[in-house]
Amino acid sequence: MVSKKITPANGEVLAVFSKGQVLTENSSEAQGLYNQNRYGTLLENGRVQLSLLEAFYLLEKKRIAVLDGKNNALSAENLFKKVTRQESNFRIRYAVFRDLRDRGYIVKTAFKFGADFRVYDRGVKPGEDHAKWVVFPVHESSSLTWHEFSAKNRVAHSTKKRLMMAVVDDENDVTYYEIAWKRP
Repeated sequence: MVSKKITPANGEVLAVFSKGQVLTENSSEAQGLYNQNRYGTLLENGRVQLSLLEAFYLLEKKRIAVLDGKNNALSAENLFKKVTRQESNFRIRYAVFRDLRDRGYIVKTAFKFGADFRVYDRGVKPGEDHAKWVVFPVHESSSLTWHEFSAKNRVAHSTKKRLMMAVVDDENDVTYYEIAWKRP
């Protein structure tokens, strides 16, 4: 909880990183992040709970200012260090998240589907229609067994979504491969 008044620059939304989560202030600007672009989850108290990926992205885009639990402002570099301690695959997942968001897609977690992300087609918001893809980010040097690959394809098929593998290289460039079931 923020105990002293801190005014973020340029209309940034104030958020606090504490106990592994990021919560915004209760403001119309914070709620706008959710209503307009579907960042985070709108809570009953008017705050928006952001995923670590969303928070880092919005911090980089200067849409939010992030404080730690002691009201110290976190730079993107400081937040990156904190979140990579919590999530070892953050860099790869973030490269995909950022690329998809920059292309105009809404990206949400898909853990309940057994995937990293669910991605909505451009112009579609969660709740208006279903996600079009489930996305699995991988580094170009990683490998999958046929069993792992088949399991990912079954997840997509059983949730009626398209499977997309997002391959990230050492320069954080992302190449997408959409995989589909084919009957002979």
